[in-house]
Amino acid sequence: MPLHVPPAPSPALRTVLTALGSPTAVREARTPSLRMAQGPVTPELPLPVHVLDRIAPAGAATTRLAGWRFLIRCGDRSVAAAETMLTPDGWAFSHFFEGPYIASTERALRHAENMSQSYQPRLLSVPELYMLTLWLHGDCAADGATGHPAATDLLVPLAPAPPGIAAHRPHRVAELLPVLTHRLTPAPLLSSPA
Repeated sequence: MPLHVPPAPSPALRTVLTALGSPTAVREARTPSLRMAQGPVTPELPLPVHVLDRIAPAGAATTRLAGWRFLIRCGDRSVAAAETMLTPDGWAFSHFFEGPYIASTERALRHAENMSQSYQPRLLSVPELYMLTLWLHGDCAADGATGHPAATDLLVPLAPAPPGIAAHRPHRVAELLPVLTHRLTPAPLLSSPA
């Protein structure tokens, strides 16, 4: 079934197009892949990036929108990504980057396209574990910038995944959140013998 990619805010897309069109519009140098790109580059597949803030005792996750990520395509492959962020003045370009999450995101999206159920793709970041997942939200009509993971949504850890968590294996939120809760909970301090 097809994925229902949520539309990115037009100001966010405009900031990426401006940065792609003007090297002086960004503070840092473009990535090597963008510098070496032969032909036009286009931003595609906008995905809202949510950050996991906390997991409540009942197992519900609290998230917040951190920005929108666009895969930057040149020819038949993605060569980089562009990230935007919401500022008090509206959407702003943040940075370009490349690395293993680009190919990993494409792989997870291709796999999700072949699933029997339709989903709305998002990204869910778990900064404390250096973990990024493709979040497949079951409500395809939802606003991609809002909401929290439902127990029946799927999370697909992207490579590289933390030790002990298999990359590219879909997990129901209800199954993976307890594992993340365990990993995020600090171990109790052992008291020294008196």
